[in-house]
Amino acid sequence: MTTRTTPPVGTAPGSAEDILRRVRAVPAAEGFPAIDELLGSFAALAAEHPDLVQSRRIGTSRRGEPIPGYTIGAGERSYLVVGGVHPNEPIGFLTALHLATELISDPGLLEASGGAWHIVPCIDPDGARLNEGWYATPQDRNFYSRRFYRPEPDQQVEWTFPTSYKNAYFDRMMPETQALAREIDRTRPDLYVALHNGEMGGVYYYLSRPVPALHDLLHAIPAEVGLPLNTGEPESPYLETYAPAIYGTGSITDAYDYLEGLGLDPTSMVGGSSSSEYAERYGTLSLVAELPYWTHPDSDDQSPAGETYRDLVTRTSGRLIDASEQLGAILAEAEEHVSIVSPFLTASRVFVPMLAEIGAMDRARAAEPESERGATIAERFGNEDLVHCFRLRYGGMLLRALEAESVAGVAPAPLRRLVARLESLYAEWQVEAATATTATVIPVADVVGVQYGALLAAAFHGLGADD
Repeated sequence: MTTRTTPPVGTAPGSAEDILRRVRAVPAAEGFPAIDELLGSFAALAAEHPDLVQSRRIGTSRRGEPIPGYTIGAGERSYLVVGGVHPNEPIGFLTALHLATELISDPGLLEASGGAWHIVPCIDPDGARLNEGWYATPQDRNFYSRRFYRPEPDQQVEWTFPTSYKNAYFDRMMPETQALAREIDRTRPDLYVALHNGEMGGVYYYLSRPVPALHDLLHAIPAEVGLPLNTGEPESPYLETYAPAIYGTGSITDAYDYLEGLGLDPTSMVGGSSSSEYAERYGTLSLVAELPYWTHPDSDDQSPAGETYRDLVTRTSGRLIDASEQLGAILAEAEEHVSIVSPFLTASRVFVPMLAEIGAMDRARAAEPESERGATIAERFGNEDLVHCFRLRYGGMLLRALEAESVAGVAPAPLRRLVARLESLYAEWQVEAATATTATVIPVADVVGVQYGALLAAAFHGLGADD
Protein backbone atom coordinates (compact mmCIF):
# COMPACT_ATOMS: atom_id res chain seq x y z
CA MET A 1 0.00 0.00 0.00
CA THR A 2 1.22 3.49 -0.85
CA THR A 3 2.49 5.48 2.12
CA ARG A 4 0.90 8.92 2.28
CA THR A 5 2.75 11.91 3.63
CA THR A 6 2.08 15.60 3.78
CA PRO A 7 4.42 18.04 2.03
CA PRO A 8 7.21 18.98 4.46
CA VAL A 9 7.63 22.46 5.78
CA GLY A 10 10.08 24.38 3.64
CA THR A 11 9.30 22.68 0.34
CA ALA A 12 8.55 25.40 -2.22
CA PRO A 13 4.87 25.16 -3.24
CA GLY A 14 4.61 24.06 -6.83
CA SER A 15 8.16 22.74 -7.11
CA ALA A 16 8.57 19.32 -8.67
CA GLU A 17 9.43 17.84 -5.27
CA ASP A 18 6.38 19.45 -3.70
CA ILE A 19 4.07 18.19 -6.45
CA LEU A 20 5.34 14.62 -6.15
CA ARG A 21 4.82 14.70 -2.39
CA ARG A 22 1.30 16.02 -2.88
CA VAL A 23 0.59 13.14 -5.26
CA ARG A 24 1.29 10.74 -2.39
CA ALA A 25 -0.65 12.75 0.18
CA VAL A 26 -4.17 12.41 -1.27
CA PRO A 27 -6.41 10.77 1.36
CA ALA A 28 -7.72 7.27 0.76
CA ALA A 29 -11.24 6.79 -0.63
CA GLU A 30 -13.33 3.72 -1.41
CA GLY A 31 -15.17 5.06 -4.45
CA PHE A 32 -16.52 8.19 -6.07
CA PRO A 33 -19.21 10.52 -4.70
CA ALA A 34 -22.74 10.71 -6.01
CA ILE A 35 -23.65 14.10 -7.46
CA ASP A 36 -25.62 15.33 -4.45
CA GLU A 37 -22.70 14.42 -2.18
CA LEU A 38 -20.17 16.10 -4.47
CA LEU A 39 -22.13 19.32 -4.83
CA GLY A 40 -22.93 19.30 -1.12
CA SER A 41 -19.22 19.15 -0.31
CA PHE A 42 -18.47 22.13 -2.56
CA ALA A 43 -21.41 24.10 -1.12
CA ALA A 44 -20.09 23.41 2.38
CA LEU A 45 -16.62 24.67 1.44
CA ALA A 46 -18.13 27.87 0.06
CA ALA A 47 -20.25 28.38 3.18
CA GLU A 48 -17.32 27.74 5.53
CA HIS A 49 -14.89 30.01 3.64
CA PRO A 50 -16.89 32.91 2.17
CA ASP A 51 -13.77 35.07 2.16
CA LEU A 52 -11.93 32.64 -0.13
CA VAL A 53 -14.59 30.90 -2.20
CA GLN A 54 -17.03 32.57 -4.57
CA SER A 55 -19.88 30.49 -5.94
CA ARG A 56 -22.08 31.19 -8.93
CA ARG A 57 -24.52 29.38 -11.16
CA ILE A 58 -22.94 28.96 -14.59
CA GLY A 59 -25.84 27.20 -16.32
CA THR A 60 -28.68 24.69 -16.21
CA SER A 61 -28.72 21.08 -17.34
CA ARG A 62 -31.20 19.75 -19.88
CA ARG A 63 -33.26 18.28 -17.06
CA GLY A 64 -33.32 21.52 -15.13
CA GLU A 65 -30.50 21.06 -12.62
CA PRO A 66 -28.47 24.16 -11.71
CA ILE A 67 -24.78 23.81 -12.58
CA PRO A 68 -22.57 25.60 -10.01
CA GLY A 69 -19.07 26.93 -10.45
CA TYR A 70 -16.60 28.12 -7.82
CA THR A 71 -13.69 30.56 -7.84
CA ILE A 72 -10.85 30.43 -5.33
CA GLY A 73 -8.21 33.13 -5.22
CA ALA A 74 -7.32 36.02 -7.50
CA GLY A 75 -4.36 37.05 -9.59
CA GLU A 76 -3.06 37.54 -13.09
CA ARG A 77 -3.36 33.92 -14.12
CA SER A 78 -6.63 32.13 -14.76
CA TYR A 79 -7.10 28.40 -14.28
CA LEU A 80 -10.26 26.53 -15.31
CA VAL A 81 -10.81 22.96 -14.07
CA VAL A 82 -13.96 21.09 -15.13
CA GLY A 83 -15.24 17.72 -13.94
CA GLY A 84 -17.84 15.41 -15.45
CA VAL A 85 -17.13 16.25 -19.10
CA HIS A 86 -17.93 12.57 -19.66
CA PRO A 87 -20.29 11.21 -16.98
CA ASN A 88 -18.67 7.77 -16.85
CA GLU A 89 -15.39 9.43 -15.80
CA PRO A 90 -15.76 10.46 -12.13
CA ILE A 91 -12.12 10.46 -11.01
CA GLY A 92 -12.20 14.19 -11.66
CA PHE A 93 -14.97 14.68 -9.09
CA LEU A 94 -12.54 13.85 -6.30
CA THR A 95 -9.66 15.63 -8.04
CA ALA A 96 -11.69 18.85 -8.22
CA LEU A 97 -12.76 18.53 -4.58
CA HIS A 98 -9.22 17.79 -3.42
CA LEU A 99 -7.88 20.74 -5.42
CA ALA A 100 -10.42 23.08 -3.85
CA THR A 101 -9.69 21.76 -0.35
CA GLU A 102 -5.93 22.16 -0.82
CA LEU A 103 -6.19 25.69 -2.19
CA ILE A 104 -8.29 26.68 0.82
CA SER A 105 -6.18 24.93 3.46
CA ASP A 106 -2.78 25.85 2.02
CA PRO A 107 -2.45 29.61 1.46
CA GLY A 108 1.10 29.12 0.23
CA LEU A 109 -0.05 26.94 -2.66
CA LEU A 110 -2.76 29.39 -3.65
CA GLU A 111 -0.42 32.37 -3.45
CA ALA A 112 2.33 30.61 -5.40
CA SER A 113 -0.08 29.80 -8.24
CA GLY A 114 -0.52 33.54 -8.82
CA GLY A 115 -4.06 33.35 -10.07
CA ALA A 116 -7.73 32.52 -9.71
CA TRP A 117 -8.87 28.90 -9.83
CA HIS A 118 -12.26 28.42 -11.45
CA ILE A 119 -13.68 24.96 -10.69
CA VAL A 120 -16.81 23.34 -12.11
CA PRO A 121 -17.35 20.13 -10.09
CA CYS A 122 -19.61 18.48 -12.69
CA ILE A 123 -20.72 19.96 -16.02
CA ASP A 124 -23.10 17.06 -16.85
CA PRO A 125 -25.06 16.15 -13.70
CA ASP A 126 -27.84 14.45 -15.68
CA GLY A 127 -25.46 11.97 -17.26
CA ALA A 128 -23.57 11.45 -14.02
CA ARG A 129 -26.72 10.40 -12.18
CA LEU A 130 -27.14 7.56 -14.69
CA ASN A 131 -23.75 6.18 -13.61
CA GLU A 132 -24.22 6.47 -9.86
CA GLY A 133 -25.04 2.77 -9.57
CA TRP A 134 -21.33 1.90 -9.80
CA TYR A 135 -19.59 5.04 -8.45
CA ALA A 136 -19.29 3.68 -4.91
CA THR A 137 -17.81 0.34 -6.04
CA PRO A 138 -15.48 0.88 -9.03
CA GLN A 139 -13.36 -2.19 -8.24
CA ASP A 140 -15.13 -4.65 -10.55
CA ARG A 141 -15.22 -4.19 -14.33
CA ASN A 142 -18.32 -6.36 -14.83
CA PHE A 143 -20.23 -4.49 -12.13
CA TYR A 144 -19.14 -1.19 -13.70
CA SER A 145 -20.08 -2.16 -17.24
CA ARG A 146 -23.58 -3.38 -16.32
CA ARG A 147 -24.33 0.02 -14.76
CA PHE A 148 -22.51 2.07 -17.38
CA TYR A 149 -23.87 5.07 -19.25
CA ARG A 150 -22.23 7.33 -21.81
CA PRO A 151 -24.27 9.69 -23.97
CA GLU A 152 -24.04 9.54 -27.73
CA PRO A 153 -21.41 11.95 -29.15
CA ASP A 154 -23.82 14.76 -30.06
CA GLN A 155 -25.07 14.70 -26.45
CA GLN A 156 -21.60 14.86 -24.87
CA VAL A 157 -20.53 18.19 -23.41
CA GLU A 158 -16.93 17.57 -24.48
CA TRP A 159 -17.78 17.04 -28.15
CA THR A 160 -20.58 19.51 -28.87
CA PHE A 161 -18.72 22.74 -29.58
CA PRO A 162 -19.31 24.34 -33.01
CA THR A 163 -17.67 22.82 -36.09
CA SER A 164 -17.45 24.13 -39.64
CA TYR A 165 -14.91 22.44 -41.90
CA LYS A 166 -15.38 21.28 -45.48
CA ASN A 167 -18.60 19.21 -45.43
CA ALA A 168 -18.71 18.89 -41.62
CA TYR A 169 -20.94 21.30 -39.75
CA PHE A 170 -22.20 21.19 -36.18
CA ASP A 171 -23.98 23.86 -34.13
CA ARG A 172 -26.33 21.93 -31.82
CA MET A 173 -24.79 23.11 -28.56
CA MET A 174 -26.53 21.71 -25.50
CA PRO A 175 -27.30 23.93 -22.50
CA GLU A 176 -24.39 22.35 -20.63
CA THR A 177 -22.04 23.04 -23.55
CA GLN A 178 -23.24 26.61 -23.74
CA ALA A 179 -22.56 26.96 -20.01
CA LEU A 180 -19.01 25.65 -20.41
CA ALA A 181 -18.42 27.89 -23.44
CA ARG A 182 -19.57 30.91 -21.43
CA GLU A 183 -17.25 29.91 -18.59
CA ILE A 184 -14.31 29.62 -20.98
CA ASP A 185 -15.20 33.02 -22.47
CA ARG A 186 -15.58 34.56 -19.01
CA THR A 187 -12.38 33.19 -17.49
CA ARG A 188 -10.16 33.24 -20.61
CA PRO A 189 -8.01 30.57 -18.96
CA ASP A 190 -4.25 30.36 -19.21
CA LEU A 191 -4.71 26.69 -18.30
CA TYR A 192 -7.79 24.58 -18.98
CA VAL A 193 -8.03 21.10 -17.48
CA ALA A 194 -10.90 18.86 -18.55
CA LEU A 195 -10.99 16.06 -15.98
CA HIS A 196 -11.27 12.91 -18.07
CA ASN A 197 -10.25 9.38 -17.28
CA GLY A 198 -9.73 6.11 -19.08
CA GLU A 199 -10.66 2.61 -18.01
CA MET A 200 -7.97 -0.06 -18.30
CA GLY A 201 -4.22 0.07 -18.82
CA GLY A 202 -1.83 2.88 -17.98
CA VAL A 203 -1.63 6.66 -17.64
CA TYR A 204 -1.48 8.98 -20.63
CA TYR A 205 -1.93 12.68 -21.33
CA TYR A 206 -3.13 15.14 -23.94
CA LEU A 207 -1.71 18.64 -24.37
CA SER A 208 -2.97 21.29 -26.76
CA ARG A 209 0.62 22.11 -27.67
CA PRO A 210 4.01 20.56 -26.94
CA VAL A 211 5.59 21.69 -23.68
CA PRO A 212 8.94 19.85 -23.48
CA ALA A 213 9.70 21.34 -20.05
CA LEU A 214 6.61 19.56 -18.68
CA HIS A 215 7.06 16.10 -20.16
CA ASP A 216 9.52 14.61 -17.65
CA LEU A 217 7.40 15.68 -14.70
CA LEU A 218 4.26 14.21 -16.26
CA HIS A 219 6.15 10.93 -16.56
CA ALA A 220 7.45 11.11 -12.99
CA ILE A 221 4.03 11.71 -11.44
CA PRO A 222 2.47 8.27 -12.12
CA ALA A 223 5.80 6.60 -11.36
CA GLU A 224 5.62 8.15 -7.89
CA VAL A 225 2.72 5.82 -7.01
CA GLY A 226 3.83 2.90 -9.15
CA LEU A 227 1.48 3.35 -12.10
CA PRO A 228 2.66 2.50 -15.65
CA LEU A 229 2.35 4.75 -18.64
CA ASN A 230 0.17 3.68 -21.56
CA THR A 231 2.66 3.65 -24.41
CA GLY A 232 0.67 1.64 -26.94
CA GLU A 233 -0.80 4.25 -29.26
CA PRO A 234 -3.15 7.23 -28.99
CA GLU A 235 -6.91 6.76 -28.98
CA SER A 236 -7.03 8.29 -32.47
CA PRO A 237 -4.30 7.39 -34.98
CA TYR A 238 -4.00 10.91 -36.39
CA LEU A 239 -2.89 12.44 -33.07
CA GLU A 240 0.68 13.70 -32.77
CA THR A 241 2.94 12.07 -30.19
CA TYR A 242 4.91 14.66 -28.20
CA ALA A 243 6.59 12.15 -25.90
CA PRO A 244 5.81 8.61 -24.68
CA ALA A 245 2.17 8.61 -23.47
CA ILE A 246 1.84 12.37 -24.18
CA TYR A 247 -0.20 13.31 -27.25
CA GLY A 248 -1.57 16.39 -28.93
CA THR A 249 -5.28 16.98 -28.45
CA GLY A 250 -5.79 17.24 -32.20
CA SER A 251 -8.68 18.96 -33.91
CA ILE A 252 -11.73 18.28 -36.01
CA THR A 253 -9.78 19.28 -39.12
CA ASP A 254 -7.13 16.66 -38.26
CA ALA A 255 -9.82 13.98 -37.88
CA TYR A 256 -11.61 14.99 -41.07
CA ASP A 257 -8.48 15.05 -43.22
CA TYR A 258 -7.26 11.73 -41.82
CA LEU A 259 -10.55 9.94 -42.53
CA GLU A 260 -10.77 11.52 -45.96
CA GLY A 261 -7.26 10.31 -46.69
CA LEU A 262 -8.32 6.74 -45.87
CA GLY A 263 -11.11 6.99 -48.45
CA LEU A 264 -13.86 7.13 -45.79
CA ASP A 265 -16.72 9.60 -45.48
CA PRO A 266 -15.70 11.92 -42.62
CA THR A 267 -19.15 13.48 -42.28
CA SER A 268 -20.53 10.28 -40.74
CA MET A 269 -17.79 10.19 -38.08
CA VAL A 270 -17.02 13.85 -37.38
CA GLY A 271 -19.36 15.91 -35.21
CA GLY A 272 -18.78 18.74 -32.77
CA SER A 273 -15.42 20.14 -31.71
CA SER A 274 -13.90 19.68 -28.27
CA SER A 275 -13.82 22.08 -25.34
CA SER A 276 -10.02 22.25 -25.60
CA GLU A 277 -10.23 23.29 -29.23
CA TYR A 278 -12.74 26.00 -28.29
CA ALA A 279 -10.40 27.33 -25.58
CA GLU A 280 -7.52 27.73 -28.03
CA ARG A 281 -8.97 31.10 -29.11
CA TYR A 282 -7.54 32.52 -25.87
CA GLY A 283 -4.08 30.98 -26.26
CA THR A 284 -5.00 28.49 -23.56
CA LEU A 285 -2.82 25.53 -22.67
CA SER A 286 -5.16 22.55 -22.30
CA LEU A 287 -4.28 19.41 -20.37
CA VAL A 288 -6.10 16.10 -20.10
CA ALA A 289 -4.72 13.48 -17.71
CA GLU A 290 -6.26 10.10 -18.51
CA LEU A 291 -6.22 7.74 -15.53
CA PRO A 292 -7.48 4.13 -15.55
CA TYR A 293 -9.47 2.34 -12.85
CA TRP A 294 -7.52 -0.87 -13.49
CA THR A 295 -3.95 -1.23 -14.60
CA HIS A 296 -2.04 -3.87 -16.55
CA PRO A 297 1.73 -4.21 -17.13
CA ASP A 298 1.29 -4.84 -20.87
CA SER A 299 0.17 -1.24 -21.34
CA ASP A 300 3.81 -0.09 -21.10
CA ASP A 301 5.57 -3.07 -22.72
CA GLN A 302 7.44 -2.15 -25.88
CA SER A 303 8.58 -5.72 -26.57
CA PRO A 304 7.65 -7.28 -29.93
CA ALA A 305 4.23 -8.93 -29.92
CA GLY A 306 5.19 -11.55 -32.50
CA GLU A 307 2.81 -10.34 -35.21
CA THR A 308 2.55 -7.46 -37.62
CA TYR A 309 0.57 -4.40 -36.73
CA ARG A 310 -1.52 -5.09 -39.83
CA ASP A 311 -2.53 -8.54 -38.58
CA LEU A 312 -3.28 -7.18 -35.11
CA VAL A 313 -5.53 -4.36 -36.31
CA THR A 314 -7.22 -6.56 -38.90
CA ARG A 315 -8.10 -9.08 -36.19
CA THR A 316 -9.40 -6.58 -33.64
CA SER A 317 -11.30 -4.53 -36.22
CA GLY A 318 -13.10 -7.71 -37.27
CA ARG A 319 -14.14 -8.34 -33.69
CA LEU A 320 -15.54 -4.82 -33.41
CA ILE A 321 -17.54 -5.30 -36.60
CA ASP A 322 -18.82 -8.67 -35.33
CA ALA A 323 -19.91 -7.07 -32.04
CA SER A 324 -21.72 -4.32 -33.93
CA GLU A 325 -23.55 -6.90 -36.04
CA GLN A 326 -24.53 -9.03 -33.03
CA LEU A 327 -25.78 -6.09 -30.98
CA GLY A 328 -27.34 -4.51 -34.05
CA ALA A 329 -29.40 -7.62 -34.80
CA ILE A 330 -30.82 -7.64 -31.28
CA LEU A 331 -31.49 -3.91 -31.33
CA ALA A 332 -33.23 -4.13 -34.71
CA GLU A 333 -35.53 -6.92 -33.48
CA ALA A 334 -36.25 -5.02 -30.28
CA GLU A 335 -37.21 -1.73 -31.93
CA GLU A 336 -40.82 -2.68 -32.64
CA HIS A 337 -41.32 -3.72 -29.02
CA VAL A 338 -39.73 -0.85 -27.08
CA SER A 339 -41.97 1.89 -25.75
CA ILE A 340 -39.57 3.74 -23.43
CA VAL A 341 -37.13 6.01 -25.26
CA SER A 342 -34.53 6.15 -22.51
CA PRO A 343 -31.05 7.72 -22.71
CA PHE A 344 -29.70 4.15 -22.81
CA LEU A 345 -31.74 3.43 -25.93
CA THR A 346 -30.87 6.62 -27.81
CA ALA A 347 -27.19 6.12 -27.02
CA SER A 348 -27.33 2.45 -28.10
CA ARG A 349 -28.83 3.46 -31.45
CA VAL A 350 -25.67 5.48 -32.10
CA PHE A 351 -22.91 3.43 -30.46
CA VAL A 352 -23.92 0.01 -31.82
CA PRO A 353 -23.41 0.99 -35.50
CA MET A 354 -20.46 3.16 -34.51
CA LEU A 355 -18.53 0.02 -33.51
CA ALA A 356 -18.70 -1.08 -37.16
CA GLU A 357 -17.57 2.37 -38.32
CA ILE A 358 -14.55 2.19 -36.00
CA GLY A 359 -13.83 -1.28 -37.31
CA ALA A 360 -14.02 -0.07 -40.91
CA MET A 361 -11.62 2.77 -40.12
CA ASP A 362 -9.18 0.33 -38.51
CA ARG A 363 -9.37 -2.00 -41.52
CA ALA A 364 -8.59 0.92 -43.83
CA ARG A 365 -5.51 1.92 -41.85
CA ALA A 366 -4.41 -1.72 -41.56
CA ALA A 367 -4.14 -1.71 -45.35
CA GLU A 368 -1.64 1.17 -45.27
CA PRO A 369 1.97 0.15 -46.08
CA GLU A 370 3.30 1.37 -42.71
CA SER A 371 1.10 -1.19 -40.92
CA GLU A 372 3.36 -4.01 -42.10
CA ARG A 373 5.75 -3.25 -39.23
CA GLY A 374 5.88 -5.38 -36.11
CA ALA A 375 3.38 -4.64 -33.32
CA THR A 376 4.42 -4.13 -29.71
CA ILE A 377 2.86 -5.87 -26.72
CA ALA A 378 1.52 -2.50 -25.58
CA GLU A 379 -0.20 -2.01 -28.93
CA ARG A 380 -1.63 -5.51 -28.81
CA PHE A 381 -2.95 -4.95 -25.31
CA GLY A 382 -4.53 -1.62 -26.23
CA ASN A 383 -6.25 -2.90 -29.37
CA GLU A 384 -7.49 -6.12 -27.83
CA ASP A 385 -8.70 -4.49 -24.64
CA LEU A 386 -10.59 -1.88 -26.64
CA VAL A 387 -12.71 -4.72 -28.02
CA HIS A 388 -13.47 -5.94 -24.49
CA CYS A 389 -14.14 -2.37 -23.33
CA PHE A 390 -16.61 -1.56 -26.11
CA ARG A 391 -18.43 -4.89 -25.96
CA LEU A 392 -18.93 -4.63 -22.20
CA ARG A 393 -19.81 -0.94 -22.24
CA TYR A 394 -22.30 -0.91 -25.08
CA GLY A 395 -23.67 -4.39 -24.54
CA GLY A 396 -24.35 -3.38 -20.94
CA MET A 397 -25.98 -0.15 -22.00
CA LEU A 398 -28.25 -1.93 -24.48
CA LEU A 399 -29.25 -4.32 -21.71
CA ARG A 400 -30.17 -1.33 -19.54
CA ALA A 401 -32.29 0.04 -22.39
CA LEU A 402 -34.22 -3.20 -22.87
CA GLU A 403 -34.51 -4.02 -19.17
CA ALA A 404 -36.22 -0.65 -18.60
CA GLU A 405 -39.29 -2.14 -20.29
CA SER A 406 -39.43 -5.00 -17.79
CA VAL A 407 -38.90 -2.68 -14.84
CA ALA A 408 -41.82 -0.57 -16.05
CA GLY A 409 -43.92 -3.71 -16.52
CA VAL A 410 -44.52 -3.19 -20.24
CA ALA A 411 -42.10 -5.68 -21.82
CA PRO A 412 -43.87 -8.11 -24.19
CA ALA A 413 -42.73 -11.72 -24.41
CA PRO A 414 -40.62 -11.23 -27.58
CA LEU A 415 -38.65 -8.47 -25.86
CA ARG A 416 -38.06 -10.60 -22.78
CA ARG A 417 -36.64 -13.32 -25.04
CA LEU A 418 -34.32 -10.78 -26.66
CA VAL A 419 -33.11 -9.70 -23.23
CA ALA A 420 -32.33 -13.34 -22.39
CA ARG A 421 -30.45 -13.68 -25.69
CA LEU A 422 -28.43 -10.55 -25.03
CA GLU A 423 -27.69 -11.62 -21.45
CA SER A 424 -26.25 -14.90 -22.76
CA LEU A 425 -24.05 -13.10 -25.31
CA TYR A 426 -22.98 -10.57 -22.71
CA ALA A 427 -22.01 -13.32 -20.25
CA GLU A 428 -19.74 -14.81 -22.92
CA TRP A 429 -18.07 -11.43 -23.42
CA GLN A 430 -17.60 -11.03 -19.67
CA VAL A 431 -15.82 -14.37 -19.46
CA GLU A 432 -13.61 -13.54 -22.45
CA ALA A 433 -12.63 -10.19 -20.96
CA ALA A 434 -11.86 -11.69 -17.56
CA THR A 435 -9.81 -14.48 -19.15
CA ALA A 436 -7.85 -12.14 -21.41
CA THR A 437 -7.01 -9.48 -18.88
CA THR A 438 -5.74 -9.97 -15.35
CA ALA A 439 -6.26 -6.45 -14.06
CA THR A 440 -5.04 -4.77 -10.90
CA VAL A 441 -7.43 -2.41 -9.13
CA ILE A 442 -5.78 0.98 -8.56
CA PRO A 443 -6.43 2.69 -5.22
CA VAL A 444 -8.69 5.69 -5.75
CA ALA A 445 -6.22 7.95 -3.94
CA ASP A 446 -3.52 7.07 -6.47
CA VAL A 447 -5.54 7.97 -9.57
CA VAL A 448 -6.75 11.18 -7.93
CA GLY A 449 -3.21 11.97 -6.84
CA VAL A 450 -1.82 11.56 -10.35
CA GLN A 451 -4.54 13.71 -11.91
CA TYR A 452 -4.09 16.35 -9.19
CA GLY A 453 -0.32 16.30 -9.62
CA ALA A 454 -0.62 16.62 -13.40
CA LEU A 455 -2.78 19.75 -13.22
CA LEU A 456 -0.41 21.31 -10.68
CA ALA A 457 2.51 20.44 -12.95
CA ALA A 458 0.81 22.19 -15.87
CA ALA A 459 0.02 25.24 -13.72
CA PHE A 460 3.51 25.61 -12.23
CA HIS A 461 5.77 24.12 -14.92
CA GLY A 462 3.77 24.25 -18.16
CA LEU A 463 2.72 27.88 -18.29
CA GLY A 464 5.44 30.24 -19.33
CA ALA A 465 7.77 27.35 -20.10
CA ASP A 466 9.89 27.51 -23.21
CA ASP A 467 7.76 25.67 -25.74
